Amino acid sequence: MKKRQDDTGSFSEKIILSEVKDIMRCVNNRIPNHDNTKFNTFLRDKIKDLETDQRELVGVFGKTGAGKSTLINAVIGEKNLLPSGSVRACTTVMIKVEANMQSSKYEAEIEFITKEEWKEELWPLDNFLVDNSDQEKNDDDYSDLVEKLSALYGEEWKDKSSEKLMDHKYFREISEFLRSERKILTCESAKELSAKCVKYTRSDTKDGEGNKVKRWYWPLVKCVTVRVPGNDLLQHVTLVDLPGNGDRNKSRDEMWKEIVGSCSTVWIVTEINRAAAERESWEILESASSFMGNGGQCQRIHFICTKSDLIEDLNDLSAAGIRALIFKSNMHTKDEVRKEFSKLNQVKKHFSDDCFKVFTVSPKEFLKKKHLNPDETEIPKLQEFLQTLNDHHSETFNYVSGAHGILSLMQGAKSREVADEKTKVYTDLEEKLRHELDKVRKPMEEAHKVFEKCLSEGVETSESSCVKVLSRVLEPRWVKGGAFHKILKCVVKNGGTHKPKGRKQINLNAELVSHLTNSIDEEFKKAFPNERKCEPFNGVINTFSLDTETLIQKHKDVELQLKFLKTEEEKIKIKLNKIIRERKKKVYSSLMATIEMTMEKCYTKAAAFRGAGVLQNMKDTIERHVHDSKNTMFEQAKDVMLNQLRDLKEEILKILEETIQESIDLSLKTDAVSIPDVTADLEMVKKYHNDRENR
Repeated sequence: MKKRQDDTGSFSEKIILSEVKDIMRCVNNRIPNHDNTKFNTFLRDKIKDLETDQRELVGVFGKTGAGKSTLINAVIGEKNLLPSGSVRACTTVMIKVEANMQSSKYEAEIEFITKEEWKEELWPLDNFLVDNSDQEKNDDDYSDLVEKLSALYGEEWKDKSSEKLMDHKYFREISEFLRSERKILTCESAKELSAKCVKYTRSDTKDGEGNKVKRWYWPLVKCVTVRVPGNDLLQHVTLVDLPGNGDRNKSRDEMWKEIVGSCSTVWIVTEINRAAAERESWEILESASSFMGNGGQCQRIHFICTKSDLIEDLNDLSAAGIRALIFKSNMHTKDEVRKEFSKLNQVKKHFSDDCFKVFTVSPKEFLKKKHLNPDETEIPKLQEFLQTLNDHHSETFNYVSGAHGILSLMQGAKSREVADEKTKVYTDLEEKLRHELDKVRKPMEEAHKVFEKCLSEGVETSESSCVKVLSRVLEPRWVKGGAFHKILKCVVKNGGTHKPKGRKQINLNAELVSHLTNSIDEEFKKAFPNERKCEPFNGVINTFSLDTETLIQKHKDVELQLKFLKTEEEKIKIKLNKIIRERKKKVYSSLMATIEMTMEKCYTKAAAFRGAGVLQNMKDTIERHVHDSKNTMFEQAKDVMLNQLRDLKEEILKILEETIQESIDLSLKTDAVSIPDVTADLEMVKKYHNDRENR
């Protein structure tokens, strides 16, 4: 991998962070366990709160064969880490790739679904055995179940009940699954780890080294976390190889939604020869856009076209001619992909053109350098992007700044000669706090009113159009009645969602809630932008200020306490913005969650039908339920969202007031004679702090 010019800067960051952490550990150990216990406990809590490990998630989507594994291997500089080529990928297992900063070993941590969840997945098998109906066995659910059973049990599952398939003999190699524990694999090399991991992440007859595999355990795996020793690109970044959609298994589906919603960047990977025309890639983007956008925190979408070196009819061309032809093809592909993105109206509600970037890459050329220089393969551009994510990670600055504030407070607390000065500053700060809280409250209340108006319009539209929405789902033009029976059966069995093979995903809940989400999408994006340069509620949290700089000029004798309050103010802003980013996902998804809950009973009833007339019975049940519920369920969804917005507002104000008030009280109303002398510690940390502030 290309050596970066500022590696020494990255190295010094690690040294500074390590030294300041050592200082704070020593300070923590010197804080006495007697006298001033409230103040001492406060200090210990503040030192503990300095430790954070916030990672940037980059989600990697793409269909099997698109070259995701090869791309990840090339970008992180580990040629043999993720298996690729002839070994067929499993479409359900999520694979996280991150740095192992604790060991020089390659490591994989395998998280299984629970025994109870596997029993639940096996349960339909008993119905199929009893029913023995070709019509039932021809649906997609049965095909998926057969694929899983064949992978895990070989031919032994046939004519066996679900109870017999839970026999412990089938799980001897993965006893951790039976104990609800995670399995850890540790190896000296990437190649060795890849061979060991393959049976947990792939589906084939042989492992990565050509050895015959009797059992494949991917049906039981929820997630595999692969850790690479000492990889600087992954120090604060995790790459996540993701299935295109959620999963029928509830815990897998919840994890998928959580990870997709937590990605700051998403890579959509597809082969260059069909980049613009490949529907599956665009369908993945469309189906996941709401989870990534208003329902998530994604800031960037990178559409990555792989195998850019595969150009036909190169035999008669010179080296320069080949390069020119590759560049021309790449530029054409980028233009076509951007045009296609501009047509995605649903995605554009969540992401602007500025969020979308196209790369044309060739991992093969990056390694072999046959026709292109490494820089021309665009792999280095992706490496630089990951390095930028690491460089923007503010762990060192936040820790040093927080440590400087705590040490300032401790040193200031030892001064007992400025009681009158403290009282005056305390009074000024209390008044300022009340004023600033009112400034924060007002725009949040205004946003609540805007959402209430938008949602009321959405409820009205939803009630009047739900019959038409149902007709689109229940009377599709692309499939005839008999064939649709199997598809609708899968829809109701899976809680309103199903992806037929070769077709777009059907999500009846999303269709029903669409007018509600459409009514708020624009305002929601304004109130809760994903871009870090824009802040929630028009930046009201970041404008909160006790104006400690002005007070320091007027009250030099309490400068140290005011410096602590300044760092506390910055820390609470970071904390609140993080809370808002997390909670806004729950607020946005509450609309869908309410509709799903309302429809759940109806789906269960529809799924129970058997025999003649089952298709019409399922349709009638769904239509009747929506007709009976339409005057309440959309209104209920609106109320739930508004209540959550109100709760978020109250929580923000409560945390802000209580945290700042406690810090004011303990910094200006406490004389801490038993606190150790931290003069030398403060000077050392102050030097690091000032150095970083002046960069």
